[in-house]
Amino acid sequence: MSPTSNLLVQQGREAIGRGDLAGAERAAETRLMTDPRDIDALEIRRLIQERRGDINGAVATLRQIIGIAPDADWAHDDLVTILLKHGRMEEGEAAVRDALRADPDNPDAHNLFAALLVARNDLPAAEHHTRRALQIAGPHPGVLANLALNLLQQGRVDEADPLFRQADELEPENVATLANWSRVHEVRGELDKAQALLNRAAVAAQRTGEDVSLRRAVYLARQNKPEEALNLLNAAPKPLSGGAQLERARMLDRLGRTREAWPALVEAKATLAGEIKATYDHAAVASEFAALRAFFTRANLTRLPKSTKRTDQPQPIFILGFPRSGTTMIEQMLTSHPKVTAGGELPFVGEMPDLIERLLPGHSAFPGRLAEALTADNAHIADMLRDFYFARAARYGVIAKGAAFFTDKMPLNDVYLPLIRMAFPQAPVIRMVRHPLDVTVSMMANNLTHGFNCGYRVDTIAAHFEAMTDLTAHYGRELDDMGITLRYEDFVSRQEDQTRRLLDYVGLPYDPACMAFHKSRRFAPTPSYAQVTEPLNDRSIGRWKAYFAELAPVGQRLAPVIGALGY
Repeated sequence: MSPTSNLLVQQGREAIGRGDLAGAERAAETRLMTDPRDIDALEIRRLIQERRGDINGAVATLRQIIGIAPDADWAHDDLVTILLKHGRMEEGEAAVRDALRADPDNPDAHNLFAALLVARNDLPAAEHHTRRALQIAGPHPGVLANLALNLLQQGRVDEADPLFRQADELEPENVATLANWSRVHEVRGELDKAQALLNRAAVAAQRTGEDVSLRRAVYLARQNKPEEALNLLNAAPKPLSGGAQLERARMLDRLGRTREAWPALVEAKATLAGEIKATYDHAAVASEFAALRAFFTRANLTRLPKSTKRTDQPQPIFILGFPRSGTTMIEQMLTSHPKVTAGGELPFVGEMPDLIERLLPGHSAFPGRLAEALTADNAHIADMLRDFYFARAARYGVIAKGAAFFTDKMPLNDVYLPLIRMAFPQAPVIRMVRHPLDVTVSMMANNLTHGFNCGYRVDTIAAHFEAMTDLTAHYGRELDDMGITLRYEDFVSRQEDQTRRLLDYVGLPYDPACMAFHKSRRFAPTPSYAQVTEPLNDRSIGRWKAYFAELAPVGQRLAPVIGALGY
């Protein structure tokens, strides 16, 4: 590089530092007229584009830099960061995979890929890349805290604790580390220790301008102090985040202030949807479900291959149903049995359509691609779905030695019930049912992305209930084995009878531990984690009646669904 070009780049960087974008642009563009491949000048151009809000231009410039210098890790990392920041997740994933191909030892790329995988809820894969980043770059407080949070979200509380401690030792008084570390003690029921860590976080937050009111309110609620939690959130700096708004609405509900609670819930969910740009695509759902109904007919289902049972592995128990229908409760009951381990919300069934399109020949999309499996040379696809599922389960660490079963409670896996029956014809399938209006209220009171983001508005919850009821009814007519259906209300009112019924269906002997599942030390990493640590009660049954007027329009719409489910 000539002295002149050095001077121009230096002038451009100094101008950027002063906020003089026009001066920086003149210097960089002058240099690029002489050498269009000057990476330093291109970096200045990218910074100017990003600060001016020209995201497409910044992305194009970063791609240009990578084309000139494929080994420029910083350019790969910056490209991934800007794509993910602006919600361009598919492009971000492609870019981070390119970054790791270019340099498999790029710790920042591993850390970025882990963040993307967390957003997709593929926590074990994210764990792998976070550990790889630490292995390459050494202990870093932020990465250690990310790994600890990942393990906590997987329910591996005891493993998360020392990692949070190490992160705190390396970077004391980090607000996020302390607040998330406090959750370890919260889920253990050690609320005094949780509050002590949160107090440290609050002191640090005064210096950084951050706020821990939401986490403090959650702990007050756990201590049965909803009035104090509400007062805290009312006094918190405004505007409240969607999460804080939702917690405030939940406290109003607990205090019986339902006329205030409902509009607060609606507003909170709208804020949350806006924060993550969540929408419910009615047309996409209708199109996908129509294709499923058209293909999965009795004629096709009879012809499709089915796998054989692998006796070398514990078998999955599929717990299906809408979110907030009692799936976590049933999982906790089953996993209190010594022969059953907890899998939680496993994404493997939902990954099968993409796998089918990769493995079978042809150009049609799923489910039409499965027509290729009707020929003998492609009949192995059923065994491949089964083995794919087991391989993914093994990587997730849910296959335990000595267990006979593990649970899979991903809500709304009902959509792919024909695939479950292809891969696991003999597997126990438990379908949970709860009064749709109680489900609606509970979904509005929790932040859930299941069901194509249907849970952010009452009308989209109703729409998805209608769509799922129609699809499930179709499968009931076409499939020979739908599994067993359990009503949430029946389990609450006749716990022992229904527990024995389910264990008998699964093929397990009765164990009294299943009647005391609330005593399990397992942390269920779902919104129901606190409820399932309490003795079984009927407080949530008929909760919708407190919102009778607000739910009247959706109640009329869901009347056929309510009737079809026997309520």
